[in-house]
Amino acid sequence: MWRGRWRTTGSALLRVIIVWAVSTLTMLALAGILPDFRLQSDDGDSITQIALTAAWGAGAFGLLSAVVWPVLVRALLLVPALVLGLLVFFLNGSLLLIALSLIPAWRGEAAPETAVVVAAVMSAVASATSTALAVRDDEAYRRRLYRLADRRRRRQRGAGASGAGEPAPGLVFLQLDGVGYEVLRGACAGGLMPTVAGWLDRSHRITPWRTDWSSQTGASQLGILHGSNFDVPAFRWYEKDTGEVMVCNRPTSAAELQRRAVARTGDGGLLTLDGASRGNLFSGGADQLALVLSVSARRGRANRSRAGYFAYFSDPANAVRTAVSFVAEVVREIGQSLRARIRGDRPRVSRGGLYPLIRAFATVVERDVVVAAVIGDMLAGRAAVYADLVAYDEVAHHSGPRGRDTDRVLARLDRSLALIARVAEHAPREYRIVLLSDHGQSPGETFLGRYGLTLKDLVRAGCGLPVSRRAGRTRSGAEARAAVLAALHRPVEEGEEARPGPGSDPVVLASGNLALISFPDVPGRASRERVERAHPALLATLANHPGVGFLLVDGVVLGPGGAVARLDVPGEAEALLSPFGPGAAEAVRRTDAFPHVADIMVNSAYDPDTGAVHAFEEQIGSHGGLGGEQGHPFLMWPTVLSDPGADPRTDPGAEPVGAEAVHGVLRRWLREADGPQVPLGLRPGSVQDPRPEGAGGGILPSAGVPARDETR
Repeated sequence: MWRGRWRTTGSALLRVIIVWAVSTLTMLALAGILPDFRLQSDDGDSITQIALTAAWGAGAFGLLSAVVWPVLVRALLLVPALVLGLLVFFLNGSLLLIALSLIPAWRGEAAPETAVVVAAVMSAVASATSTALAVRDDEAYRRRLYRLADRRRRRQRGAGASGAGEPAPGLVFLQLDGVGYEVLRGACAGGLMPTVAGWLDRSHRITPWRTDWSSQTGASQLGILHGSNFDVPAFRWYEKDTGEVMVCNRPTSAAELQRRAVARTGDGGLLTLDGASRGNLFSGGADQLALVLSVSARRGRANRSRAGYFAYFSDPANAVRTAVSFVAEVVREIGQSLRARIRGDRPRVSRGGLYPLIRAFATVVERDVVVAAVIGDMLAGRAAVYADLVAYDEVAHHSGPRGRDTDRVLARLDRSLALIARVAEHAPREYRIVLLSDHGQSPGETFLGRYGLTLKDLVRAGCGLPVSRRAGRTRSGAEARAAVLAALHRPVEEGEEARPGPGSDPVVLASGNLALISFPDVPGRASRERVERAHPALLATLANHPGVGFLLVDGVVLGPGGAVARLDVPGEAEALLSPFGPGAAEAVRRTDAFPHVADIMVNSAYDPDTGAVHAFEEQIGSHGGLGGEQGHPFLMWPTVLSDPGADPRTDPGAEPVGAEAVHGVLRRWLREADGPQVPLGLRPGSVQDPRPEGAGGGILPSAGVPARDETR
């Protein structure tokens, strides 16, 4: 035993010495390259003295980084996450200046701007060296993971956690946002995702599932995490009773939608017991939160959604590595956009302005932080983790669902999955990894690009209202934009659309290839007769436009050429909507029953031969309505779990239909590993619940035991 401890101590000491030596050499090299950075006195020093000065400075800088960084990050909890990422460099440079001031005889000196560069390079080199040593020393890597796991178990025993023996398997749900079933299959067959392909060959199975009419993250994730997406007709919609526009990626709207779902189901969500929610729109009832939009509107310490940023950036090496990757991704996007423009690729949308920064945030910053948080959750032994990786969805909106741009994103996502799987092997409990997506993406030229006007212009023309000569663009509603604004402490608002002013002008809102038209001056839902009486040409103008597939108006579906189908007449809607695939009529029928369904729902045209739709937003890869691959995400599970088709709400062996059905499947898988879940209404110590306060639920060894976040 003592020999093992001495070997462990000696190995750790050797790694520290090597990292110190490499940092010293890096500092010497930078002193020789940079004119404003020196490591000798004015009178000149010998080579030995300069080397000792570099060793002193490198050691002081490393010690300050290890000791001071956690304190600084704690002190900066209210600083926006992206600002913190930039502030890291200046703080790092300040630490270097302090380290140089500690060198005897004031031999170290650097200009402030040079100190920032030196500190960034040294942090990156030290991190790379430490990582390389850890990779080469597999035993040391495993020992570190086991120490973290043992620390967790000791803390549980010290807190009086119940349950002896081996803990039940945990579940990690990883959502690949926007990746459709066929896209994933193609990526595996083409060698882009070898990790996923290997799972399918050895340990996993996969099936598509059908979304609701609103095929977008807000509706799907609310249904998956909270068991109900009732009354979510689209990504954004107008509510006449409040006069407000609800937007799924607006923090205040997300919080309200989550509240409504909890009230409807009487349950906190999928992750209520010892769960963690990472990078999602909704919390799922989890206690451990990071980058969760529905709680990001909170101010001060009550907002835990940004904790993942601070846990990640508390290591300056992480900040440097992510910042370098961020810049590289911005350059990559600019280069890809220029090549697409030179080649004359069609369809194409604008990719300028802030988009390169938003893309880099989604594909680098959010990915790195979410993956680090998931790894921390597994090392902490949490029972259920749900994380959303939005990189593919963001790129596909602007580059299309298939192509070189998205292929590279899928390959990088696969590497992240491989990292998570490797860490799972060393976690304190067995983990079963479930992959799923919330929707797919359908290609196609935008409505504006194809026909030269927006749907809002077409609606105003059909109502006899003046139309602007210059066609305006509809802002994309991708989740990454909301995540960036939340990280900057800026609310996600839609200008005048957030609360339309009084008047009779129609409110037209786009959600991918689905659009909603509401008349604020008409109380309740407008009937078809009232719409035709007020605007005789509107419905015919919309239904007969080549870019429109069908309309829904007060229980009636209108198609081109005067086609009409009542939803309450069996078979009529099924025949009219058959080009949009199986289940289309039932999805429309369900939405028609929502209290906040729009006066007119507009679904774009769909070409079954090409799979193309026409987004009413500026997206050449879109989702939100019916038509094509957008409505066919995937669900991939380990074979040790039961088949999804065994859910009583689906036919045996059939694919799940709707996000609420997927919630039922995931619930069942949690019960298979852990036993029955505790409803939200049953609180420990209540009359209905005979357990004492603090007792855990099911057989979860960590339920009811507070645990600090071990993301790092």
